[in-house]
Amino acid sequence: MTKIRVLNVVGARPNFVKVASLMTAYRGCDRIDPVLIHTGQHYDEAMSAGFFRDLGLPHPEVNLEVGSGSHAVQTAEIMKAFEGVAREMRPDAVLVVGDVNSTIACGLVAAKLGFPLAHVEAGLRSGDRTMPEEINRVLTDAISDLLFCTEQAGVENLAREGVAHDKVFLVGNTMVDTLLRHRERSKASTVLEDLGLVGNLRGGGGYAVATLHRPSNVDQERTLTGILDAFEEMQADLPIVLPLHPRLRESLARFGLVRRVERMNRLRTAAPFGYLDFLKLVDNARIVLTDSGGLQEETTALRVPCVTLRENTERPVTVEIGTNRLAGTTPEGILASYRDAMAEFEAGEARSSVPPLWDGRAGDRIVEILADNLG
Repeated sequence: MTKIRVLNVVGARPNFVKVASLMTAYRGCDRIDPVLIHTGQHYDEAMSAGFFRDLGLPHPEVNLEVGSGSHAVQTAEIMKAFEGVAREMRPDAVLVVGDVNSTIACGLVAAKLGFPLAHVEAGLRSGDRTMPEEINRVLTDAISDLLFCTEQAGVENLAREGVAHDKVFLVGNTMVDTLLRHRERSKASTVLEDLGLVGNLRGGGGYAVATLHRPSNVDQERTLTGILDAFEEMQADLPIVLPLHPRLRESLARFGLVRRVERMNRLRTAAPFGYLDFLKLVDNARIVLTDSGGLQEETTALRVPCVTLRENTERPVTVEIGTNRLAGTTPEGILASYRDAMAEFEAGEARSSVPPLWDGRAGDRIVEILADNLG
């Protein structure tokens, strides 16, 4: 029997987490020949290779090694490099995940060459076209043949946009699959001891985890300064662990804010963590402050209070039934949401439902649908 060849494209850390579930599910399907392609969008050891080790991902059969660049340059370089690979391998389908430049670049190549395109995490919409990720989502969905949604809002968004219902599948969340699969392993991490946080778990003083990487937050001096104003007040309550994304590190230096961060005695900066270390850190936090889309989902699955430092979210289910709050980016809004979340948590009133199908089997569902619809 000739197997169905599927090229699975990853490029950035969130992609690695999402596709890990699929690579595991493929092992149980003898009808599909999965090929892992790394575009090299995240190309340094801390941002890429460490995640492959932690997640048990196979070594990519191809690494395009495109590196960094503007959105236009990076997208173009990925398209140029991926076109040759796709022409040579002649896949039965190309599968892309998420909303990064690798997603739209490889999706466009697949569509133009006539290869069926599958999009995992389809239908998510923030309504904010100033976000590069929103443009990537909308365009990728418009050219996809199979669209896999994490939540019902995604299904409804695609219906409003005129996508045929027989192309759309509500399957659950592959990022949550990976989290649930590795949660027990993460308990062996020594990250809490390494940071001096032993014994400071939820309910006993605790700590916060913060992440910042979106251009709208870290590339604007006024916005970034306002977020730091809020952090400065919060760190009087409990320590904040802040891994420094490369974009954030560059902005702190460019705006002359490094010394200010260093003067916050209970704000602990760190290099980006590996997947297992960061999972343990978040799992045991009292609260998470973030502008990440994926962390909104992970904190909902872990039932950890989350304050999102944005005006909108493409993952509304995390606000509707999860533990997430939209705070905006002003110090006043962030502090108000933080205090409300902490008060609810202390009173034991925090909402903590898990969305439908976030049960660890999304990857299995996707692989089954691929096998039934391709070939």
